[in-house]
Amino acid sequence: MEQYTPMIRQYLAIKAQYEDAFLFFRLGDFYEMFFEDATKASQLLEITLTSRDGGSSERIPMCGVPYHSAAAYIEQLIELGYKVAICEQTEDPKQAKGVVKREVVQLITPGTVMEGKGLHDKENNYIAALFCENDDTYSLAFCDLSTGESRTTALTAVEEVLNELSTLRAKEVVIAPDLEEEVKKVLKERLSVTLSHQDPLPEEDGFASLIKEVSAPAMRQATNLLFHYLHRTQKRSLTHLQPVEVYEVHQFMKIDFYSKRNLELTETIRSKNKKGSLLWLLDETMTAMGGRMLKQWIDRPLINQRQINERLSMVEKLLHAFFERQEIREMLKEVYDLERLAGRVAFGNVNSRDLIQLKKSLQQIPALKDLLLRIDNDEIQALSNKMNPCEELTDLLEQAFVDNPPLSVKEGGMIRDGFHAELDEYKDASRNGKDWIANLQQQERERTGIKSLKIGYNRIFGYYIEITKANLHLLQGSRYERKQTLANCERFITPELKEKETLILQATEKIIELEYELFIEIREQVKAFIPELQELSRLVSELDVLQCFAEVSEKRQYIRPELTDSRELVIKEGRHPVVEKVMDSQEYVPNDCFMNSEREMLLVTGPNMSGKSTYMRQVALTAIMAQIGCFVPAGEARLPIFDQVFTRIGAADDLISGQSTFMVEMLEAKNAITHATNQSLILFDEIGRGTSTYDGMALAQAIIEYIHEHIQAKTLFSTHYHELTVLEESLSQLKNVHVSAVEQNGRVVFLHKIKEGAADKSYGIHVAQLAELPRELIDRANEILAELEQKEQPDLLKQEKKPSNKIAESSGQLSFFSEPVAVSAQQPDHKEKKIIEELKSYDLLEMTPLDAMNALYTLQKKLKK
Repeated sequence: MEQYTPMIRQYLAIKAQYEDAFLFFRLGDFYEMFFEDATKASQLLEITLTSRDGGSSERIPMCGVPYHSAAAYIEQLIELGYKVAICEQTEDPKQAKGVVKREVVQLITPGTVMEGKGLHDKENNYIAALFCENDDTYSLAFCDLSTGESRTTALTAVEEVLNELSTLRAKEVVIAPDLEEEVKKVLKERLSVTLSHQDPLPEEDGFASLIKEVSAPAMRQATNLLFHYLHRTQKRSLTHLQPVEVYEVHQFMKIDFYSKRNLELTETIRSKNKKGSLLWLLDETMTAMGGRMLKQWIDRPLINQRQINERLSMVEKLLHAFFERQEIREMLKEVYDLERLAGRVAFGNVNSRDLIQLKKSLQQIPALKDLLLRIDNDEIQALSNKMNPCEELTDLLEQAFVDNPPLSVKEGGMIRDGFHAELDEYKDASRNGKDWIANLQQQERERTGIKSLKIGYNRIFGYYIEITKANLHLLQGSRYERKQTLANCERFITPELKEKETLILQATEKIIELEYELFIEIREQVKAFIPELQELSRLVSELDVLQCFAEVSEKRQYIRPELTDSRELVIKEGRHPVVEKVMDSQEYVPNDCFMNSEREMLLVTGPNMSGKSTYMRQVALTAIMAQIGCFVPAGEARLPIFDQVFTRIGAADDLISGQSTFMVEMLEAKNAITHATNQSLILFDEIGRGTSTYDGMALAQAIIEYIHEHIQAKTLFSTHYHELTVLEESLSQLKNVHVSAVEQNGRVVFLHKIKEGAADKSYGIHVAQLAELPRELIDRANEILAELEQKEQPDLLKQEKKPSNKIAESSGQLSFFSEPVAVSAQQPDHKEKKIIEELKSYDLLEMTPLDAMNALYTLQKKLKK
């Protein structure tokens, strides 16, 4: 350190405290970076890398950004997942002895952004903290610093942690230094989050009111980590942080990360954009905070029937109250983001225009409350009664601020006349002085006869009288004192002008100074209303989402679902909501779905592109929409309440963790089979296609049987393995359905209609033909298909071949044989049926191995006769 200059030593000392951040070191009108920070930032921000002498033998790399435009550069770094420490001068350079004192005033991180492009109106920006109690128990706490909302929960596995964090889209995770390296690695690789370290510290008294509802020690540890980190990095009072809400994941329908991705609930699989997702379809919210709540509801559907029906009843009333709903929407248009406005007030970065937005928002509430009381629904009227319009705050803001204040709070011009007596005096002096200046200019023009004479002002010379050189000869015996000579004119002053200048400038300075003081006082008064504003925001957000559901339901002709306690699922004329909207003017073919205690599994067959996946997804989306409290796209819908939804749809490698398409498929299948209950909904699309035909078919059958026998969840299982359709004969709760298609002139026509029974074939070559593969290739594929089908004609039961790995059908089951054999499509004759019935009557668990072999030998002899 001794080799460097005092200023560089100061930089290095501060940088040592923020090694994982770019240090923006304030020097005059620039934020400078040095050493590695400079080298890296110059590349990331595409700014010039220079160097400077720092006292050592080698010059120090340096780059910088202007103070007034630093925000854009900071946003770029944050978007890339980096942190930025803002280091300011904290003493007046004129009074400093030696190096000016500097310190970090804020650490900006991906999870603590409060403004700018990185903060999206209809998305939360969560920062989370993870505490590991033991090897398999974790506590998670998270907070959106921009809104102040905070929650915590307990989780029992790393996969649950990953699922919650991916649902939250947390940008940053705070961890204790001793968290297992394996867990850190998983968080980085699977979620690509910024990891931040915080040493565990004792709970502070200031946190007591925030964690009063948190009783579990591990959850308190997680919230303690989070709040200590926020206070350490933001270095200011965070009075807008709301009391931590404790929740349990099983209080909501569980939808794992894979299923949310496969169902495209909040973003599409391909583009990762909102457009094309369920969120895009449903988002008719009028406020930013309503948009955020809508996403939260989609992420966490309810499982409490009473709560769901309350939402549905409010949506139903709002749907029928057309005129009132349109008025509500117009009023909500004028409501700004109350949640984030409250956060900015507490954070200290609010300006007078923000407070005008707050005032305009609050002015909508009284009329909104009256309007809601006109709707005949107890829940909606209760919502109205809870809304506090904060009239005292509205009056304060109305009296204090002009309607169109300047953006800056340090230039004056924002406080209304009559609000403060002393300020009015200064304003009067300033205005009168300026009127005096205007009158003086007119008098001097008349006295001198110089019509172009003007009185101007600049910061260097103050007020001056300007006369062009062509008119200087008219100043005979004038009392003017020459102040400045320019190319075309001369500037003068008079004693009276300087005296008035002093009065005006003093008044202007006093106005600016006093207005800023008043602004700070008002901001502190607004802080006292933050809890009321946050509660009002929650109520307005809820109303916004409910009216949004009503609006979408009316536009798209959705109906209210009936929730049942039985195992019956009835969807008549159901549609996929997003596909229907995207198709727009094209006619969507609706389909029915019927399941009950005797029909728990549907095996869906049919051609590629015929709509199997769409059909399965629309069943899941209908259930999810119902459980968030929205009407559903159907002619009629009676649904059980599902505790979980699992999907295995689509093919995707997980290259980061080194997993193939088939491994991802098996992991997703395992996740469903491990965690599903008989109250769950499972969608499996083409299980087993990532491996050889016989491996895949064997796995598919085994999975179907396992779900049927052990889980008994409502399951839709689509497949191209037509051999599996015989399972309907042996699995009592499985039924075949298929998507119909017809062949016309060698081409396939998809009817997109679900019918009972199994499909006759897959039409795979026809689909290839639709994709316009070369004609020669299509013809060759048809030849090969004919050859393969001809090889499978001999009757299986007449084969005398050795056992192998071929799967074949026998007695309604799929079995393994040692050499390729054909699968018989023939129905068993009368003798065979008797033998099958005899086989079914055996109680294998009560038979000895020898008895079983003798019985099998006897049956085989009967078949050979």
